[in-house]
Amino acid sequence: MQSSQSSPGDAATAASVVIRPCATPEEFRACVEVETEVWNFDASEAVSHHIMAVAHETGGQVFGAFDGQRMIGFALAFPAIRDGHVHLHSHMAAVISAYQERGIGQMLKLKQREEALSRGIKLIEWTFDPLQTRNANFNIRRLGAVVRRYLPNFYGVSSSPLHSNLPTDRLVAAWHLDSGRVRAHIAGKAHEPGDNQRKISVPKNMNELRHADPSKAAEIQLGVRRQCQDAFEQQYTVTAFTTDENNGYFILEKNYAY
Repeated sequence: MQSSQSSPGDAATAASVVIRPCATPEEFRACVEVETEVWNFDASEAVSHHIMAVAHETGGQVFGAFDGQRMIGFALAFPAIRDGHVHLHSHMAAVISAYQERGIGQMLKLKQREEALSRGIKLIEWTFDPLQTRNANFNIRRLGAVVRRYLPNFYGVSSSPLHSNLPTDRLVAAWHLDSGRVRAHIAGKAHEPGDNQRKISVPKNMNELRHADPSKAAEIQLGVRRQCQDAFEQQYTVTAFTTDENNGYFILEKNYAY
């Protein structure tokens, strides 16, 4: 749902897209339409326009990506607090399929960062599926988020066809907005891991595998879960993500400081 690639043609398309806050019932309903198109949730699982209105009113973020008058993507974040520190939890960020792979997902995230920093908020967190290598690449390599937490079956089994009845295991991306790491990644200078590292691999064809061989997909998911949980218990942090022809690789470093 969040693009990490762009090309000259993509840039021309992205140039026509405007990111701005959503503030009206009609705009919140448009967000729900995008949400439904991207995830195809049952109505009982979709975030309603009422919740988006509440997020807007109570210190969260609701940004829309507009091509002319048409909303083609959105990002939703809630105010959050942990250990006495305020941050934002970005619950959803989506771009409709016709506009994916054009840099619009990154535009939405950078707008979230800009607005949060203007209020003195230094951290945005969100969850993502560790089996989705494209999202992992975007979150870690392009944006500079780090990961230290794994949430098994966080949402319960979902009605979305994208999840194929697997447990909704999630990694928690921590985006430290004003850190040198994040500034470097946004500028295209990705972190180079040191020698004290681990690798956790994920096949790049997991979307196909979920449908073709659900038992194999579940086996891979369980293996990734166990490896991540073990690494996090030993104070490892996901700091980088790489790919080859067949796999994506989470790179973890011990006692990482940024």
